[in-house]
Amino acid sequence: MIIGIDLGTTNSLVGVWQNERATLIPNALGAFLTPSVVSVDENENILIGEAAKERLITHPGQTAAAFKRYMGSDRPVCLGKHRFRPEELSALILKNLKNDAETWLHEPVTEAIITVPAYFNDTQRKATRAAGQLAGLKVERLLNEPTAAALAFGIHNQQGTDARFAVLDLGGGTFDVSVLDFFEGVMEVRASAGDNFLGGEDFIDLLAAIFMEEAAPNAWKTEKIPAALQSRVRGAAEKLLHKLSDAPTAEVEITWEQQTVRWQYDNERFALRAQPLLERLRAPIARALRDSRFKLRELDELLLVGGATRIAIVRQAMTRLFGRFPNTRVHPDQAIALGAVTQAALKARDAALEDMVLTDICPYSLGVAVSQSLTASRREDVFCPVIERNTLIPCSREHIFSTVQDYQDCVNLEIYQGESRSLANNIKLGEIKMPLPPRKAGEISLYTRFTYDIDGLLEIDVLVPETNERKNLIIQGGQQHYDAAELEKRRAFLATLKIHPRDQAENQALLAKAERIYEENLGITRDYVSQCISSFKAALESQDEHRVARARKELEERLARVHSGVFE
Repeated sequence: MIIGIDLGTTNSLVGVWQNERATLIPNALGAFLTPSVVSVDENENILIGEAAKERLITHPGQTAAAFKRYMGSDRPVCLGKHRFRPEELSALILKNLKNDAETWLHEPVTEAIITVPAYFNDTQRKATRAAGQLAGLKVERLLNEPTAAALAFGIHNQQGTDARFAVLDLGGGTFDVSVLDFFEGVMEVRASAGDNFLGGEDFIDLLAAIFMEEAAPNAWKTEKIPAALQSRVRGAAEKLLHKLSDAPTAEVEITWEQQTVRWQYDNERFALRAQPLLERLRAPIARALRDSRFKLRELDELLLVGGATRIAIVRQAMTRLFGRFPNTRVHPDQAIALGAVTQAALKARDAALEDMVLTDICPYSLGVAVSQSLTASRREDVFCPVIERNTLIPCSREHIFSTVQDYQDCVNLEIYQGESRSLANNIKLGEIKMPLPPRKAGEISLYTRFTYDIDGLLEIDVLVPETNERKNLIIQGGQQHYDAAELEKRRAFLATLKIHPRDQAENQALLAKAERIYEENLGITRDYVSQCISSFKAALESQDEHRVARARKELEERLARVHSGVFE
């Protein structure tokens, strides 16, 4: 069974192809969206999803979110006594989604298509594959998120019609734009560009900063703002952003140290302050259009996907830029997951999709480090592309290099990925050492061929015709930070973690929500919520399913009354 997974910065989804259509799978709480958040409670139990998200405000030091932004890096995250890499936290999310799928399907799940931002580099893609392996999944393919979104729209709405369209995918932590051409049952990606550190989280951070600057009491503006206050303000900023997506003006309330502040803000002022972020959206769009060789007027449709595209000022900015209203037929939160499921069906060759052909591109340039003469005594090492970005894949390109020093007997061919002329700004993928016959500079040639396939496998062949010496290097989309032994060791470590059972997820999420509401309020409201929490915990300790169910319903009703400001 192959499932499709949208592993998002803010939320993740899982689905499967059933009855000739893509179907999303609900989690233990009955929702399709599972927050990409991990937390550790006081008993060292691991909480995942909604329960963990509720603890972002109450227990920021024991909770991690937005770790997808650091995939492939060595940046550690400490939760309780445990130390995690970003891909290990992602593995916990993936394993949770896998369990949800197995519970819903009533059969084991071993394979998955996982989406990644189109502009993820090789290191980030390898870390994502490693996360899948740590979760016990065979990653059949990493699918670019804008391509997945285009599949969700294209399969159901574009088949049989030629069209050119742009997909703008603004998620919680990344922004991707792809330009696609759909013709005669073929969906061809013409160009992709993006920003791996631009997303909805940045707009939330901006709102939080504006609040601290304009509305926070002076007593809160200490040199080192407590983490709990930062989390409280950021949570309120997120609520305000959601409200501003539906109304021109909105208000939130923040309580800290027995002081409550009501803050009202509007989209007009927000748009002015957010201009630097909105400008950052324009650069990848311009690059993708330039690389695709399409003009704005030649595009038939604009597709906005990703939860952050619901931000009113983002939608307005994109509508003005493209001169048209976006296509909203597919839910922006669900489009990427539905596309991943569709790709899983294509991989399984479902009969309903046998006439559909999808092409993709190489998102980054691939090449080698070369030396160029500046003066008789000085040389410069620069990047020389062999396969340029946005080349249709699978592809194969050849380049001939020559020696630059007299009588050198060896060359170290270093393989890089990136767009900068400077090697320091690109990512080194590997190297090949080739022995050479000692000759004068320029007399020995190296025939170098790069071959790149749809699964992210890069093969480099190097031939020295003078000696017929040939060497081959395969750079595969496998694990970057783990060898087989280390991968198994970390998988065993994750398996030892105490993760709350799936059947307790609803109770844990509700309890975390109640504790958050307790911390947000003061006086009699806080006392009332405290009593509610105590009653619910007593019911949980009884382990009486019927009593727990009644107590859960009662707590939900009481919290709803607190939220509305009316309670007994």
